[in-house]
Amino acid sequence: MKLLSVHCDYIKFKALKKALKNPEELPDERKKEIEVKECLVIFTAIEKKDEEYNELINKYIENIESIAKQVHAKNLVLYPYAHLSSNLASPDFALSVLKEAEKKLSKKFKVTRAPFGYYKEFELKCKGHPLSELSREITDKKTEEKSVEEKYDYKQLLREISKSKLDTSKLKGNDHRILGQRMNLFSFSDVAPGMVFWHNNGLIIFNELISYWREEHVKSGYQEIKTPQILDKKLWQISGHWEKYKENIFISEYEKRTVAVKPMNCPGSMIVYKNTSHSYRDLPTRFAELGIVHRQELSGVLAGLFRLIQFTQDDAHIFCTDNQLEEEIIKIIELIDKFYQLFNFPYHVELSTRPAKKIGDEKIWDKAESILEKVLKKRKMKFKINKEDGAFYGPKIDFHIKDSLNRTWQLATIQLDFAMPERFDLTYITDTNEEKRPIILHRVIYGSIERFIGILLEHTNGHLPLWLAPIQVRIINFTDRNNKACENFLSELIKKDIRVDVDLTSEPLQGKIKQAEIEKIPYIIVIGDKEEKSGDLAVRKKEKVSSIKKDKFIKKILREIAEKSLD
Repeated sequence: MKLLSVHCDYIKFKALKKALKNPEELPDERKKEIEVKECLVIFTAIEKKDEEYNELINKYIENIESIAKQVHAKNLVLYPYAHLSSNLASPDFALSVLKEAEKKLSKKFKVTRAPFGYYKEFELKCKGHPLSELSREITDKKTEEKSVEEKYDYKQLLREISKSKLDTSKLKGNDHRILGQRMNLFSFSDVAPGMVFWHNNGLIIFNELISYWREEHVKSGYQEIKTPQILDKKLWQISGHWEKYKENIFISEYEKRTVAVKPMNCPGSMIVYKNTSHSYRDLPTRFAELGIVHRQELSGVLAGLFRLIQFTQDDAHIFCTDNQLEEEIIKIIELIDKFYQLFNFPYHVELSTRPAKKIGDEKIWDKAESILEKVLKKRKMKFKINKEDGAFYGPKIDFHIKDSLNRTWQLATIQLDFAMPERFDLTYITDTNEEKRPIILHRVIYGSIERFIGILLEHTNGHLPLWLAPIQVRIINFTDRNNKACENFLSELIKKDIRVDVDLTSEPLQGKIKQAEIEKIPYIIVIGDKEEKSGDLAVRKKEKVSSIKKDKFIKKILREIAEKSLD
């Protein structure tokens, strides 16, 4: 059994048409649109192997009750969701499991069960706290086969892994997965679900974003660090992540020690800070890390760059004193604003307060929430209170950007933490030679770099600003007579560190131009006899053609790259 739990402000759903030959019969009231507010939705796929598992319903209910307790949910929605698995149980068995679970859970909760055997439309608003989305798998470990494959046919294995192809039938034309394919940026494979295979063009975008990030962080006084991917279980128990995220952590054993592939970067920064003694003169200490993290997700919830198992967070942890705290928060806000203005992303701000499941004293939470609210008011920033959506260790300021498709995305966050300095016994020496705890600010700007690239691709429909474009210029010959002139200009642009290529194929001119437009190349230059004679260039940008001198074009493009212009 596979399930995805989503803690929602509301969910609306309606049965549309039969998905099975004999779906369950519905009374009139269940045929209408149903809305449930303040609920925990359990998307459920019941699998073939579950038919042999006697404890399935008990384990299902146990998991649901555990999650509901953590998020303080009183309303449950059991939602059959076949997309979470490709090896489903028989419809009769699946329906019987859901009905029995509904009956038992109804003793403690108000339960709504979505119609079984129908195509349905649904709309929901997911809460933003750390436990609002959790994926789980329920298996019978006693009966699972544990066999070592000794013989295999590598040709058959190759045929199996070669089946991974992007199904574009249900995707819109500007979907980042389609753009990624057309622009040769990245791909996905079943051999590494939820992980990106970056092609050269895509890696250029990734690295340019990181290069700008590094440049701005050096200016802002950050030290870049790098911490291990695999860390002892003890570290996650100290930080509090083990108790709250264990189900989503990749766990392994090494020499009789339990180790975890890191789902967050925070504990690594704590170890770096702890390995050096600090005085008040050293603070604020700002550690920045482009940390690769892994989180277990069911394959049915993965969505290109938007929902991954492996992704890169542009984390930072600032260790500071009480007196420095307000100024440091303002500096982070100014840095976030600088990034979002560069990409022309308008944003709104939310102050997320203490969640139900948290660590730390209530008085500390009062103080932390008061500090963040004070800074926002001092900056005259409009914000709304997002109750109970803070991190388990502290409240946070969340930045929600709006893209050109009018969608909002929560990307940047600033989290104020009084708890981890205590749990990790972090100290600094004051000017009176006393030991004191620093305060920690956790923050990201891009959030997940992979997801940010996906958002940016759809926001611009692939027409990235010149400084980010993998290929900034493509030179096309009019006829073979012009090949030498094209190659000479190619060399000239390469020497100027402009990302350029040349198309000298025998394809018709309009076909080559069309291909360059499909690949979203900003500047397309055609050189024919006329251009060779005059020394001018025929420059095409966004389907508009103009004539310009070579030197003037080179100066123009270099200025546009340097200024990181959006045009």
